[in-house]
Amino acid sequence: MLSVPKLVTEGVAVEVESYFVPEQSDAVIDRYVFAYRVRISNESATPVHLMRRHWFIAEGNGNTREVEGEGVVGEQPIMAPGECHEYTSGAILQGPVGSMHGTYEMQREDGSVFHASIPKFRLQMPRTLH
Repeated sequence: MLSVPKLVTEGVAVEVESYFVPEQSDAVIDRYVFAYRVRISNESATPVHLMRRHWFIAEGNGNTREVEGEGVVGEQPIMAPGECHEYTSGAILQGPVGSMHGTYEMQREDGSVFHASIPKFRLQMPRTLH
């Protein structure tokens, strides 16, 4: 499992852990499956509502794709001060190495919007030493 230090934007902390999923991967057809667990914590003094996500997925071959959409895994959680939301999702790459980063569009009770940064994290198949 690979993890990165949390990143805090306007009182919203984002932490990510990623790991390789060998049972769903197949190197013969260049299918490498990774899962990642995200913890979003509201360290601010006001409630925040996660509205949208925007991911940049970079593959080891130099290709980058963007994924945008409402909420995360079908949810648009509202987090009161001190609350957090955790979820697990995944990505399929055409090679054993890549990375992801992005932003969450967050809305406060007063209607103001900001983008909480998702720290860049690696997607990497573990290597075996002989």
